[in-house]
Amino acid sequence: MSHGIRISDAASLAMHAMAVLASRNVRASARDISVRLNVSENHLAKVLQRLAKSGLITSTRGPRGGFSIAKKSGTITLLDVYEAIEGPLKDKACLMRKKTCNKKRCILGDSMETMWDIFRKHLNSTRISDISEAYGTEAAR
Repeated sequence: MSHGIRISDAASLAMHAMAVLASRNVRASARDISVRLNVSENHLAKVLQRLAKSGLITSTRGPRGGFSIAKKSGTITLLDVYEAIEGPLKDKACLMRKKTCNKKRCILGDSMETMWDIFRKHLNSTRISDISEAYGTEAAR
C-alpha cells in the first residue's frame, strides 16, 4: 500500500557504481566494481548496460576494456542516474494507489509533497563528484 519514496536496488546500485567509477582514474570492469561494492556481478552488469545506453558511462570491450564515466562527474547528478534507471521521477503525493478519500486536502497535510520536493532537490543538487570521495581515489587493480 505504501507509496512513499523508495529507491530500487538497481537505482541504488547505479548511484554507487557511478561513485566508484568517478573515484577511479582508469576504466573499471564490472567485476572490479562488483567486488568493490560486494554485489552480484550479473546484476551490476545489467545496471551498467542501462547506464551506458543512457549515455552516462561508456563501455569498451577487450582486455583493456571496462566502464568509465562519459562526462565530467561534476556535470552528472544523482537525479540523472536515478532517471536513467527508473525513468522520470514522478511525485506521488498520495500513499494510496488510488485516491480513496473525498477530502480536498491530504490527511497528512502537505508532508508528502514536502518530502518529494526535498528528495527531488537532493537528487538534483548532488553531483557524482560530490559522492565519489566515499570510495576514495583508486588506481587500477
